Amino acid sequence: MKFCKMCARKFAAELFGTFVLTFFGCSAAVISNGLGLGMLGVAVAFGLSIVAMAYVIGDVSGCHINPAVTLGCFLTKRIDLKQLIGYWIAQFLGGIIAAGLLAFILSNLGILQMQGADFHRIGLGANGYEMLSATRITALGAFVIETLLTAVFVYTVLGVTDYLEYDAVAGIVIGLTLAFVHIVGIPFTGTSVNPARSFGPALVLGGEALKQVWLFIAAPLCGAIIAAVLYRLINGLEDECECGCCDAEEISQEELDEMIEEASAVAEATEE
Repeated sequence: MKFCKMCARKFAAELFGTFVLTFFGCSAAVISNGLGLGMLGVAVAFGLSIVAMAYVIGDVSGCHINPAVTLGCFLTKRIDLKQLIGYWIAQFLGGIIAAGLLAFILSNLGILQMQGADFHRIGLGANGYEMLSATRITALGAFVIETLLTAVFVYTVLGVTDYLEYDAVAGIVIGLTLAFVHIVGIPFTGTSVNPARSFGPALVLGGEALKQVWLFIAAPLCGAIIAAVLYRLINGLEDECECGCCDAEEISQEELDEMIEEASAVAEATEE
């Protein structure tokens, strides 16, 4: 399988974009308690990360920076299989590098060194369920909420990037959508909706986080499939109206002028 220079640029953009999203989003999640950022601050960090990347690498790769989004684009025939594989590899590498760098930085925090602890003590923003969830959600519940949130997110991405007139605001819409799905999902699973963002921290942390990461790969991909199906059913098909209720006869300017004159004449006659 050969890749051209343009493909290499796209893969590099996806690696960098996923790195930025994972590093800044997970960093916000890790320090949220200590700095009082809270759930809203973490959601905004993830949202702003994708807004920034959308306007920087959007023209290069489309700024998927999420294997679920890439799958949705593949299923709606926007990219081919070669690009799907290349994007996925780049995205997962970006997530791993981001998690590794975050772990290194946290390991050099003086407050943790004084306590004889390392980054395992405060985590890396990894996702989880049951004992790793703030609400102790079950695996089934986590799977359902991650599938639903991803479906909404990917469907929004597919829809807003389908119209040229939305280009100027597409990044903002996508960023806001990512923020609000995080607001909903953080109490349950920490919100993944992105297998690469989940895999990196889980791989570096190991242990229970790594055992549970399968769900945060499978559920978002299922959500992407649902989003692609919804998009093709609702947005992607141009069906002709069979009952005639959607048909509207075009009125020429002359006919419109005649209608206005007739209405004026009726009004004058009524006044007399």
